[in-house]
Amino acid sequence: MKFKFIFLFFIFSCSPNLSSVGQKKVYTAKGFAYIYNDFDFNEKIIKGKLNNEILQISHQDLKLGTLIKISNPKNNKTIILKNNKRIKYPDFYKILITKPVADKLILNKDLPILEIIEIKKNKSFIAEKAKIFTEEKNIPSKAPVANVEISNISKNKTIKSNNNYDKMFIHIASFYSKDAAIFLKQRISKEAIDFDSKKIKIKNVNDKETQVFSGPYISVNLLKNDYIKLKSFGFEELDIYINE
Repeated sequence: MKFKFIFLFFIFSCSPNLSSVGQKKVYTAKGFAYIYNDFDFNEKIIKGKLNNEILQISHQDLKLGTLIKISNPKNNKTIILKNNKRIKYPDFYKILITKPVADKLILNKDLPILEIIEIKKNKSFIAEKAKIFTEEKNIPSKAPVANVEISNISKNKTIKSNNNYDKMFIHIASFYSKDAAIFLKQRISKEAIDFDSKKIKIKNVNDKETQVFSGPYISVNLLKNDYIKLKSFGFEELDIYINE
């Protein structure tokens, strides 16, 4: 991995998203949902099947039964569901969801950006869990799947947002120190030869956090290409933001 040289530098410079030693951090992410459809399953783009008439989700890294809070940042609608399966899907996406989940959150099917957070099980969620499991069993889709047009980003279709003001950004890293953020930007500019370094920007969030991000993007395909380049450069986790 290309970041071995600066690994310790990152550890001591990153913002407090990192957990204490020995303490497993809660998983959080922002990015695109993969909306399930049988065609992509049959074409083996995704490696497992969901029931597209009920509320179901799959996260390929979190354990089965994990409670996941899913939110639509555009309208603040939220739902909590358990991880039904661990299905392999393209790495660009943060989670695999069925159409009823997308409908409940009123996601833009062409730009299905959401936020997810792992929920640690405790007494405060017992009632919520009962509600969740009932919904998963009984809620049908409002429209036949055959009548729903699914945007298949994995097939490299050109997708344009209906909202011309939607701008997307890739959050690369956060640091305590602005010097650390500058160091990372210089490192990417120097070593990622095929990446347009002009897209890399630095923003001071507050006295304790400086962000490094790439963008803006108005095309999902361009964002996806740069996301893949950054992942291959050595970043384990990247988030996607919209209109920030």
